[in-house]
Amino acid sequence: MIAVIRTGGKQYTVAADDTLTIERLAGEAGEKIEFTEVLMVGDKVGKPTVEGAKVVGSIVKQGRGEHLIVFKKRRRQNSRRKNGHRQDLTVVKIEQIVA
Repeated sequence: MIAVIRTGGKQYTVAADDTLTIERLAGEAGEKIEFTEVLMVGDKVGKPTVEGAKVVGSIVKQGRGEHLIVFKKRRRQNSRRKNGHRQDLTVVKIEQIVA
């Protein structure tokens, strides 16, 4: 069975035993986490969410994404700015989908 969940302003299609990388969630490695914003379970679509459905997972690790360079330049103004960014990420293993 598959489900569509919403977390961190994004939507993810998940199934049991999937591992996904999402924006940082509070918690330590090994903790259980529940996603209650379930938009779809199997062929049942919610309006906007499915009543009583949840997805249960566990946090595998907390980490950071790859380094990105943010470079802004305004032409003919001698104006340049260079910044770096690393997003905080959480790796989650989906354990079960409760419909």
